[in-house]
Amino acid sequence: MLTDDQRRFLETERVARLATADSDGQPHVVPICYALIDDVVYFTIDQKPKRSGVHLKRLANIRSNPKVGLVVDRYDEDWTKLGWLMVQGKAAIISDGSRHQQAQVRLRQRYRQLLTMQIETLPVVAIAINHVMSWGRLVE
Repeated sequence: MLTDDQRRFLETERVARLATADSDGQPHVVPICYALIDDVVYFTIDQKPKRSGVHLKRLANIRSNPKVGLVVDRYDEDWTKLGWLMVQGKAAIISDGSRHQQAQVRLRQRYRQLLTMQIETLPVVAIAINHVMSWGRLVE
């Protein structure tokens, strides 16, 4: 589903914006760190100061409405270098098993900050991509 340029863009950019909506359609957008494995985007819930990670709005929204959007963009003052990619898909919350472990290994490889966090028992979200749109300069 992803072109080579789109895949490379997703693999090299560092932050995405996750859009979810609750059962009433109220939108909720948060930045996330993510990893791409095949045609699935994964992100983990990390340790949140003063909060339990399993009660986050994004997870509640996914439970009631698994349709999500993800935007990854690159801004530059030179507008010939702008690029963005939007992924739409169905999200699933994974609490254990081989996909959970594989996603957390990949995320820890990609983001060293996760190496010291106790994330093993925290949920991973898998977004199965069903639609991709992109614009601009994806490859530098």
